[in-house]
Amino acid sequence: MTQRWLPAWLAAYDRSKAAQDLVAGIVVTILLVPQSLAYAMLAGLPPHVGMYASILPLVVYAVLGSSMTLSVGPVAVASLMTASAVAPLAAAGSSEYVFLSMLLALLGGVVLLLLGLLRMGFVANLLSHPVISGFVTGSAVLIALGQLKPLLGIPAKGETALELLASLLSRATELHIPTAVLGLSSVLALWASRRFLATGLRRAGLGAKSAEILAKLAPMAVVLLAIAAVVTLGLDMRAGVAVVGAIPAGLPTLSFTLPTQGQLQQLAVPAVMIALIGFVESVSVAQSLAIKRGERINPDAELRGLGAANLASAMSGGFPVTGGFARSVVNFAAGARTPLAGVIAAGFMGVVLLGLTGLFERLPLAVLAATIVVAVIGLVDLATLRHAWQYDRADAVAWLVTAMGVLGLGVEAGVGLGVAMSIGTFLWRASRPHIAVVGRIGESEHFRNERRFTVTTYPELLLMRIDESLFFANMQSVLQRIEEEIEKRGDVQHLVLDLSSVSHIDLTAVEALQRLQADLRERGIELHLAEVRGPVMDRIAQTDLPRKLAHEPFLNLHEAAGVLAPAASPQPPSLRLKPSTARSNA
Repeated sequence: MTQRWLPAWLAAYDRSKAAQDLVAGIVVTILLVPQSLAYAMLAGLPPHVGMYASILPLVVYAVLGSSMTLSVGPVAVASLMTASAVAPLAAAGSSEYVFLSMLLALLGGVVLLLLGLLRMGFVANLLSHPVISGFVTGSAVLIALGQLKPLLGIPAKGETALELLASLLSRATELHIPTAVLGLSSVLALWASRRFLATGLRRAGLGAKSAEILAKLAPMAVVLLAIAAVVTLGLDMRAGVAVVGAIPAGLPTLSFTLPTQGQLQQLAVPAVMIALIGFVESVSVAQSLAIKRGERINPDAELRGLGAANLASAMSGGFPVTGGFARSVVNFAAGARTPLAGVIAAGFMGVVLLGLTGLFERLPLAVLAATIVVAVIGLVDLATLRHAWQYDRADAVAWLVTAMGVLGLGVEAGVGLGVAMSIGTFLWRASRPHIAVVGRIGESEHFRNERRFTVTTYPELLLMRIDESLFFANMQSVLQRIEEEIEKRGDVQHLVLDLSSVSHIDLTAVEALQRLQADLRERGIELHLAEVRGPVMDRIAQTDLPRKLAHEPFLNLHEAAGVLAPAASPQPPSLRLKPSTARSNA
């Protein structure tokens, strides 16, 4: 009876996995502490809020999520979007700012949870990979530019990349030397550890997996060294280096204040954007890790797990959370076998909050900024842009528009441009379907595109294949192409539309076919259908089109040619060279 209420992984938990989950939980905690502090700062929140967002959400996701190794918590992009949404409404770090950030998590959690209950996991496919890549790349560059302020100690301001650069350059003379030295040294140390430490450890005889894990834990080592330097040299007191300051000890309390209608209206759209972007990123990370172990994830369960995790974050004083790429990879590499590793990490985060917060009170903000800069630079994805430019310029343009939108107009505008580009590109392509005039290959029963194969055609019989579902946006293009082919041939008596690639047809398209049939009959041409799929035939059968056709839909084009042109003299096949590499697009 108890097992019915437990998650599947826990009900069937193998105790032999406990040691691996324990090690992974400890390793993730070491990485999560500096990240939670850094991403809270990035979001404009007090550092302890990041720690609050790294406890209960991990436990809740472990119960409802489907990934065995996804590590949930604060991430860079969601933190940037939180700051972008809340900064215009309240002063950074204020109690109102914290409340609005909690409200963002609550609204996003409700959206994801509802989508999960409605089994709408397919929304992960609504944003194309180039758009997501462009958005993340633009956000990474914007984050890095924004962190130059605490990294160098320059009091710059700005929301977009141009504003930040202009402010940084105009106030460059206000550079705080001790802060800049500490920040740039931390960047160099973190970059070197990422680039060379794993290789050096392997050469020293350490196993490949252990070397990779230790290399990824370098941020905690840099944090501890920086704290030691501040304490030893008194950099905060004597040199004016900004530090984290007092961190409240103790676990977060569960509470929430009801928002006003105005607050809900102001944050509704940003909350949906943060939730969907976070979900898409999480699913991508979870799927890539699951494939490596032959596991599977359930997008609907991911919606529910991430939705509940955000609700838990809101109720425990946190802000929007999602699956983190770097932490998940570390969790995977450290040997995590089940979500228990996340629960263990949450437990250790609680221990840190209960008794170790004093250790981080003199942590320099410049070091947190360095941690963020080095982390987000790895998110810059120019490889996707290069590949898209070679494969499909439309996808490359979508990447560029999204990235430039984030940099030049801000996060929300960039997301909006990316979504608009995705929808616009889809509609543009769908409104111009591929249509082929086909003919018989030799004496076979196969019919292929006359532009790609040497085929036999018939003077009075026009065979056309439509390679797209038919709906209101593309019927005009289809009808125009049909008219062009009929005018080109002149002596057509029968038009056969091959609908083998049509999986859906809407009312507008059916009505257009009815008008086409009537118009062609007046001109002495009969319309015929061939290879109609079952669902499409079910739609057409609800109209009077089948009764008006001169012949019932043909099983295939071979049957159509045999009935409509049995004794006709075929036109000689074209002798022009056909590209052999194009046969996949017959």
